[in-house]
Amino acid sequence: MKKFFLIGVLFVLAGSAVHAQDVSEKKGFDKSRLFYGGNLGLSFSSYSTAINITPQVGYFFNQYFAAGVGVSYAYYKYTYYYGGNYSQQFSSSYAGLNVFGRFYPIRQVFIQAQPELNYVWGNNYYSTSLNGKVSQFVPSLLLGGGAAIPAGRGSIVISLMYDVLQNNLSPYYHQAVYAFGYNMGF
Repeated sequence: MKKFFLIGVLFVLAGSAVHAQDVSEKKGFDKSRLFYGGNLGLSFSSYSTAINITPQVGYFFNQYFAAGVGVSYAYYKYTYYYGGNYSQQFSSSYAGLNVFGRFYPIRQVFIQAQPELNYVWGNNYYSTSLNGKVSQFVPSLLLGGGAAIPAGRGSIVISLMYDVLQNNLSPYYHQAVYAFGYNMGF
C-alpha cells in the first residue's frame, strides 16, 4: 500500500508541474529556470556524530511550481552509555535518491513533497536482526514547507518536513527534518 501511495504522489507532482505551465510564458526548456542547492549537515558530540550531504537540482516551471531531483549521503554514529564503563555504539550509512515538488502559494513560501529511497547499511539500533546489522532499501516521504529568502544570485532556503511513512530504519525516524540551505540559479 505504501508503494502505491508513493508512486501516486510522484504522478500527482509531475502532472501538477506540467499542467501548471502558463501558456503566455516562453515555450520549451529555459536554462535560466534551473536552480541548484542542497544541504550540508555536520554534528559532533561525545554521544553522536552526524554527517549529511544532499545536493539537488531543480527547475521552475512557472512562478508557482518547481520540481527536481537529488542524491544524498548520510552517516550517523550513536554511543549509548549505560553507566560505569559500559557503552554501546551503533553506526549507519545511507545513500539515496530523491525527487521533490514545490508549490509556492506566496512568492517566498513553499509547500514541498519529497519522496526518497535510501539504501541503509551498518549496525542500527532499530534493526530487527540479532546482530543489529542492516543492509536494505528504505522508503521515506517527506512532507512540509518552508521559505526561500532572496539573497544574492539565489535564495536562502529554510524548511521543516516530516517523514510520514516512519519506517524504523529511515534516517528521519521519530524526528522532524529541519533544513537550512542555499539555492542558486544558473
